[in-house]
Amino acid sequence: MNNYIELKGARVNNLKNVSLNIPRNKFIVISGVSGSGKSSLAFDTLYAEGQRRYIESLSAYARQFLGTMEKPNVRHIEGLSPSIAIEQKTTSNNPRSTVGTVTEIYDYLRLLYARIGKMYCPICSRPIEKQSVDQIVEKVLNFEEGKRIQILSPIIRDEKGEHKKTLENIQKMGFVRAIIDGEQKDLSFDEISLDKNKKHNIDIVVDRLVIKEGIRTRLAESIEIAMKHADNNVIIDDLKEKHKFSRKLCMSRTSEEHIQI
Repeated sequence: MNNYIELKGARVNNLKNVSLNIPRNKFIVISGVSGSGKSSLAFDTLYAEGQRRYIESLSAYARQFLGTMEKPNVRHIEGLSPSIAIEQKTTSNNPRSTVGTVTEIYDYLRLLYARIGKMYCPICSRPIEKQSVDQIVEKVLNFEEGKRIQILSPIIRDEKGEHKKTLENIQKMGFVRAIIDGEQKDLSFDEISLDKNKKHNIDIVVDRLVIKEGIRTRLAESIEIAMKHADNNVIIDDLKEKHKFSRKLCMSRTSEEHIQI
């Protein structure tokens, strides 16, 4: 591809047979006194020709709705791509307006970054990825043999209230333990009273296992149950570290402050 936009013999408005090469993929500034031909070169020549060529590339059916555009008075232009022009006076008085919002490129950029971007934890810089139940099981089975783990279902995160109904439902589902604000509680015996004006975290203790051969099926079933109640999230607590996994996001070896699902 030509590294320059080659322009020869531009005679639009007050341009007098101007010829020049403009570098591509560079930030180019055209400066000069009033009436020197800055707008004639940028808008009435380069942009007008770029827009005209784009319209001519469309089908005859599409062109009938757009009409035809007059070719600017220039002998030759080569290396010109479809163009976008932003006038000096925009219609928006919003101080948050940018080149991206005015040209509507911002919406496409946001979609592009969402598709090609790779997420990292802002605290520990580890990558955040999707994982299936089988992948989570494989990671957990790679823990040290003999390590004790708890499979937790994080159903409440930073929510105010007494959560009496939630705790009753946990018991009705057959679970007997929960970790409430970092403390393990026996739902059958402990009297639980939460301050309704404070934010609370509640994890259901779905299962407790020891890493060894023969636990794959039970481990997978417990992870599935935990995810079912916590919007596809599960925490594996090895009593030293908490590992958060998700079918939507996954970040292993996370500390307590990371776990904001």
